[in-house]
Amino acid sequence: MSEIELSSEAQQYLMQLQMIQTQLQNIAMQKESISMQNFEMDKALDELKKINEKDDVFKAVGPILIKSNKADMLKELKEKKELGEIRMKNLNKQEEKLQEKIREGQNKLQEMLMPKAKKNDSEAN
Repeated sequence: MSEIELSSEAQQYLMQLQMIQTQLQNIAMQKESISMQNFEMDKALDELKKINEKDDVFKAVGPILIKSNKADMLKELKEKKELGEIRMKNLNKQEEKLQEKIREGQNKLQEMLMPKAKKNDSEAN
């Protein structure tokens, strides 16, 4: 099998595709983190709904626990969850755009390599 030499333009496209792939991996990690946070908030919201209004509620702030009330905690958790959902939507949009860029870049790279591959095949015959 013969090796194909890449033009500097093709090498540049390949490097761009690798950078986009790295960005996609970062987005996937961020999405996983947000999903875990949302899961934990859902569990906390479920538990908060089970307790009475007069029961003591504590929240962790760094290494300490601070006394709060049920209504404030519900509000805070719901706001954090909404923020996480907004971030997730933004990450999904970024992911879609990057995936489209990868498809376009792969097609362009393939177009660049096709003539060379055909040329190498005809020279081999």
